[in-house]
Amino acid sequence: MRYYIVDDDRASRLMLKKIIVDGELGIVVGEAENGEESISGILTTEPDVVLIDFLMPELDGLETIEQLKSKGFEGQFIMISQVVNKEMVGEAYIKGIEFFIHKPINRVEVQSILTKTAEQFQLKDSLLAIKDSLANIVSLKPVLKKQSIREVVTSKLSDMGILGEVGSNDLISIVEILIQQSNPLNTFPPLKGLYESLAVKQDARDVKKEMKAIEQRLRRTILLAMQHMATIGAIDYTTTEFEHYAPRYFDFQEIRKLTIEIGENRTNPSKIKVNIKKFLQVLYLEVLESYK
Repeated sequence: MRYYIVDDDRASRLMLKKIIVDGELGIVVGEAENGEESISGILTTEPDVVLIDFLMPELDGLETIEQLKSKGFEGQFIMISQVVNKEMVGEAYIKGIEFFIHKPINRVEVQSILTKTAEQFQLKDSLLAIKDSLANIVSLKPVLKKQSIREVVTSKLSDMGILGEVGSNDLISIVEILIQQSNPLNTFPPLKGLYESLAVKQDARDVKKEMKAIEQRLRRTILLAMQHMATIGAIDYTTTEFEHYAPRYFDFQEIRKLTIEIGENRTNPSKIKVNIKKFLQVLYLEVLESYK
């Protein structure tokens, strides 16, 4: 921190300088014995903080502050004074005084106030750095690439542990078809219609046969997702993935059943119901929201 001291009492100036130097609070870049003399020195050295006496001949502390501010000085001011008049103190705060140091000067008080001032400067610098960083981020927004439907679906399938499974490409293609058709939830198309659209899109020679194959692949892939979620739940059901996907994408009773069986290490697990329609509806809506 860089300080400038303005006080008509030489002893006060020496004492303040000694406290700053001995306490390693910063450096004193200049001093003056009256307000008139201090203006050019302060504008030249541009200190962080001006320690200025309230009552001085020719130009008092408040008048000096006004002139400095009118000339563009943006540093902080700490007033040194014996004045206890509430109205005068109030006026000083209005003029922009941050703190008061009372006379006779006390080392502990000076060190405490200057430490607080330094902390304010550090906070201000940190906020400015954050503001600059945010400004840079905002300036980059126009060049950020929007995620494709495939990228959004891929991220969710990865979370559920089924990315790369045999039916994962079918799931991506079905979501792309749904978003292209812009189907709201209350008119969600029949599964057979989706299978047929996908089979046609894939140029299948036998559409009906491919529709059955698509359904089998989806059922197998969603079952794997359920088993993956149940395994996570058996270890820690408070994880983000389990809390988000398990109750939304699947029939939770089935997930719970699987979780119990995994925890008990059953060799003959019971049959699990796979709700393809629910899975597709939730996947479609979440991807649509993320994509938009």
